[in-house]
Amino acid sequence: MTPSATLTHATNGPDSGPRLWDISPPIDAATPAFPGDTAYSQTWVATLGPDCPVNVSAITLSPHLGAHADAPLHYDAEGQAVGELDLTPFLGLCRVIHAIAPGPLVWPHHLAHALAGPTRPLPPRVLVRTYLRMPQHQWDGRLSAFAPETVELLADKGVRLVGIDTASIDPADSKTLDSHQVIRRRGLRVLENLVLDDVPEGDYELIALPLKLTTADASPVRAVLRALG
Repeated sequence: MTPSATLTHATNGPDSGPRLWDISPPIDAATPAFPGDTAYSQTWVATLGPDCPVNVSAITLSPHLGAHADAPLHYDAEGQAVGELDLTPFLGLCRVIHAIAPGPLVWPHHLAHALAGPTRPLPPRVLVRTYLRMPQHQWDGRLSAFAPETVELLADKGVRLVGIDTASIDPADSKTLDSHQVIRRRGLRVLENLVLDDVPEGDYELIALPLKLTTADASPVRAVLRALG
């Protein structure tokens, strides 16, 4: 793993509070974009020198690059832009569930071992790990996605946000986006392209706020998990 990818188990100092996991992949020119989408590029419009006191860059990228939140506008012509969304679903108690190498779809039985029990109610946010090691610099056209039935089950259990460590909650070649249509109909929010490689199963505080992009269909997030207690 490259130094830029060693992000998922940063530990705070002894007096700085609970442990943090940075679950956002690095974004740079090597970051894979969904085929046909806009890759990352950066140019310098000003550079430090005798006549300039600052460096200033301009960046171009798809808002679906790296860890990101989809807005309803992405899959609904009448849906809200990402800057209009209530931030509540993107901040608070969540559960990380491992479903390593489930095949094309994550089905309810892949998550059953970690869903609600009599002494462990399911939080309103669920993040699912499917990769043993997330391919941070390589496009994976065979990514694992959510079966629509899985999203329906989580919604029935009170989940308001679902997240996954792949580029989409639907198969990469899907034209109907069945799981996206479930979150549209059920009013869920979604995070994609998370890095959960080194995060143990369990409950955490999620912080993954989208930017206030008032007309955009998605937004990059700096997704972080914080240990409870």
